[in-house]
Amino acid sequence: MENDTVSFYFNLTMFVNIGHYRYPAFIFCLLIYSFILSANLVIILVISREKTLHEPMYLFIALLSFNSLYGSTGFFPRFLIDLLSDTHLISRPACFIQIYTLYTYASYEMTILGIMAYDRYVAICHPLHYHRKMTSKTLIKLATMAGIFPAFLIILCVSLSARLPLCGHEIQKIFCANWNVVKLSCVTTVVNNIYGMLTAIATVFLPLFYVLYTYTQIVLICWTKSAEFKGKVLQRCLPHLLSFVIYSLVAFCDVALTRYNLEETNPFVAVMLLLEIAIVPPVLNPLVYGLKLPEIRRHISRMFSWYKK
Repeated sequence: MENDTVSFYFNLTMFVNIGHYRYPAFIFCLLIYSFILSANLVIILVISREKTLHEPMYLFIALLSFNSLYGSTGFFPRFLIDLLSDTHLISRPACFIQIYTLYTYASYEMTILGIMAYDRYVAICHPLHYHRKMTSKTLIKLATMAGIFPAFLIILCVSLSARLPLCGHEIQKIFCANWNVVKLSCVTTVVNNIYGMLTAIATVFLPLFYVLYTYTQIVLICWTKSAEFKGKVLQRCLPHLLSFVIYSLVAFCDVALTRYNLEETNPFVAVMLLLEIAIVPPVLNPLVYGLKLPEIRRHISRMFSWYKK
């Protein structure tokens, strides 16, 4: 019976040392999850209802909010149950489903930010051709590419990991992560390592460098323009730039933590750091876009004032 449990289940070991903190942690995380759901739903609702916001930039913001709902729902329900549980076992199928969900969420975030950078680049650097280039057909193509491409790469990555024979069952995290599973392998993981590196390049570094390239071009265009033009560009680009910088830092921390021995760290600090990727972008994105973009802010205020009547 013990051998069957070891082979079919993983043990998430970072929950062990939470102790009596589990109850305040549960309430705090439940409130965070509730805020993520409500804030991102408000952004999606406002953009879908208001025809004046049916422009590429706002539709991509709605896509970003939808991805936040997807990633949060793939993480928080299971995490909240684990917080109150005395055992933290997760079956192999559930573990690999969680890996797929969280990794596609993380990849979607970067690819969506990449196509948002393309939209800003065309709007600022080629304004006369904007409506010709950013048609409904182009939007559908970009959104489809941002969805299918990462999903295909991640499902292959997860399939390679699922086939590995494992010599352990302890995952040093509060959720399943591909690298932590691969480390448990009884055989060589050269193929997994190479494919994982190529997937990271395709879904993280290529969008990263593209965003940097587009903003370099935008800065060069703004260099010779008037102060008024620079102000308008800053107002349009700052929320996207903030989202990009925040997500890049959070993703870097998550990757760095994966390679670090978390048992040497204070357990409470380690758990908070591990939660960054699931909490920070979904919480900050609706705040950044809802407060910084006057069009969205105005419609949100109007919607809430209408409900108060």
